[in-house]
Amino acid sequence: MATFIGLMNWTEQGIKDVKNMPEKVAGVRGQLGAMDVEITSMHVTMGRYDIVAVIQTPSAETASSALLTIGGQGNVRTETLTAFPFPEFVSDILPKVE
Repeated sequence: MATFIGLMNWTEQGIKDVKNMPEKVAGVRGQLGAMDVEITSMHVTMGRYDIVAVIQTPSAETASSALLTIGGQGNVRTETLTAFPFPEFVSDILPKVE
């Protein structure tokens, strides 16, 4: 499974209906679960981003589909980062650095 960090900001539509966020998140979790995507951690933050979520997916393509699904609902805009677990970085990536 690949790990991605989703950085999200509420849209005007999303912030107007923020009180219904728990139900919306539950619905999104169900949609993403059907796509074999798991939200492993989700945080509402203060600062540049409103929400930070860590997701696990089988591939980058699946992550893209999932984040387009989320963004397509009109409540948030997303930015995505690929994340490598530190042990994987040390064992698989660092040895290839010249």
